[in-house]
Amino acid sequence: MKMDFHAQENRESYTGRAADDTWASTMLSIVAPSQKRVVDLGCGGGIYSKAWAKLGAGSVTGVDFSQVMLEAAQKECADEPGISFVHGDALHTGLPERSADIVFARALIHHLDDLNGFFAEVKRILAPDGICLIQDRTLEDCAVPASPEHLRGYFFEQFPRLLEVEAKRRPKEQQVRQAMQQAGLEQIQVRSLWEVRRVYDDIAALQADLRSRKGRSLLHELTDGELEQLISAISAKMAGQQPIHEQDRWSIWIGKNICGTIK
Repeated sequence: MKMDFHAQENRESYTGRAADDTWASTMLSIVAPSQKRVVDLGCGGGIYSKAWAKLGAGSVTGVDFSQVMLEAAQKECADEPGISFVHGDALHTGLPERSADIVFARALIHHLDDLNGFFAEVKRILAPDGICLIQDRTLEDCAVPASPEHLRGYFFEQFPRLLEVEAKRRPKEQQVRQAMQQAGLEQIQVRSLWEVRRVYDDIAALQADLRSRKGRSLLHELTDGELEQLISAISAKMAGQQPIHEQDRWSIWIGKNICGTIK
């Protein structure tokens, strides 16, 4: 069954790691966050809220629809006084108009049914000349062939039905672009990012992490037996390799609020 983002047992699911330098360097190549007001939509456990603070943002506001996730985020970011959190959803953040210089959303839009409503809210809270950065995976990103770095590809080699699941939920590049244009965002670009998800010291660390994903990722589609089958297959592929650098390919949609008007 799909993950319940409101369940206490899932509270720590999106904490416990830091955004990698591959992500940070890409963000800095797109935008200058120093002293900017950043809004992190769908912030989950606050990993990327914290990352924006470390990049020099003047303030970071994390927004999530789950009080449970926000509790975990507050704990994760307790050492960063410039971060605050708000309970709200992607279409109704409750934030003031023009209150953000940068709006960021990672791994959020594939959960949404109403992209037009989402980007209307992004446009509403963006200040004039503000930038939105939307990071998610398209089906093409997911379907990159497996390799010792792109471990996700082994999921689909072992269980092809998982790619069918991805096909139903992943946003299409042009669909996102059109929703951004509809909201009035301009200078739209799409970039690819190979982001290091995690570095594992050895195969045992990777195995433990894969087991921990059962309730909160694509792997929730597998039975316990199938998950163990997948772990065994990946372990055989990765034999003798350490450390292991797991990477995922992402798409980043970039749009700017040129005129600052709200539709």
